[in-house]
Amino acid sequence: MSTTFGRLAGLPVEVDGYALERLERDVSSAFTRVSTVIRLSGRGEEGLGEDVTYDAEDHDRLQAAGAVHPLAGSHTLASFSELVAGLPLFGAPPVREASLLYRRWAFESAALDLAVRQAGRSLADVLEREPRPLTYVVSLRLGEPATFAPVRDRLDVYPSLRFKLDPTVSWTPELEAELAATGAVDSLDLKGAYKGSVVDNPADPERYRRWAETFPDAWLEDPDLEAPGIDEVLRPHRDRITWDAPIHAVADIEALPFAPRMVNVKPSRFGSLSALCAAQDFCAQRGVGAYGGGQFELGVGRGQIQYLASLFHPGTPNDVAPGGFNAPMPPPGLPISPLAPRPAPVGVRWEG
Repeated sequence: MSTTFGRLAGLPVEVDGYALERLERDVSSAFTRVSTVIRLSGRGEEGLGEDVTYDAEDHDRLQAAGAVHPLAGSHTLASFSELVAGLPLFGAPPVREASLLYRRWAFESAALDLAVRQAGRSLADVLEREPRPLTYVVSLRLGEPATFAPVRDRLDVYPSLRFKLDPTVSWTPELEAELAATGAVDSLDLKGAYKGSVVDNPADPERYRRWAETFPDAWLEDPDLEAPGIDEVLRPHRDRITWDAPIHAVADIEALPFAPRMVNVKPSRFGSLSALCAAQDFCAQRGVGAYGGGQFELGVGRGQIQYLASLFHPGTPNDVAPGGFNAPMPPPGLPISPLAPRPAPVGVRWEG
């Protein structure tokens, strides 16, 4: 058991039942995001988690089935996790296999919130960690064909904004030079691990070389090193290569083609609280940097990942910007980076 999970595993949690709340919103990547808030209740308290499964039909089936799982009873967080692991959280196989982890995280994060609230404590108190000012980047695609406009429009309102951008085939050298001149690009998400998906980004050695050289200080996330010529092109830049989509457990970090300087520790990708804690401890022990990542959360989930990032890796390029930045055009008045710590007095909630 990891040191961090050891502080949580024995926390008692009393569950009377649960309810489901569907959320829906159009977001900046030109799709309608649907998520489901899990509301666990017990001893007059309510614990919240958010299911970030991407496919609306999986949420439709969840809502149609209702609160059918036998969660009521006296548990510890460890025993609740074991219970959830054995439940058919999807009545039928989900559209994407990763959704199994996303839904498990929703129930486990709700149980964590409930257990900490029932104890009358905050997560920071339980973990004996101090929330610290949280730096963030805004994750953004630039349309097809790609243009500078999405970046310009946001910098006009938020001139200190930092970005994690998704380069695509339609990026031109002229656009890349314009983006680099802003000095605001912290990460490039190459999407090399999303083969066959709507964001599949074919690996091309010349494009990879150009992106790496044009943005010499940016992290290079999820390159496709198995594609011909890519490993050779990126070998001089290995200290900037980081990983997101392949990381679901410590074993995935250990299995990477070379030891990374940085990885994306995205809570929902790990599914279980124990797996997430083990990854945080592993990174700390091995000197591997970490940053948080979001999944277009619409509700409490966004604040929870901001909370976790503020406790474990507050000063890295965390892809956990306030939810307003997921809007097609973010409104003025959103809090700028770094975010001041704002944990609720009890539970796993980030106020505001």
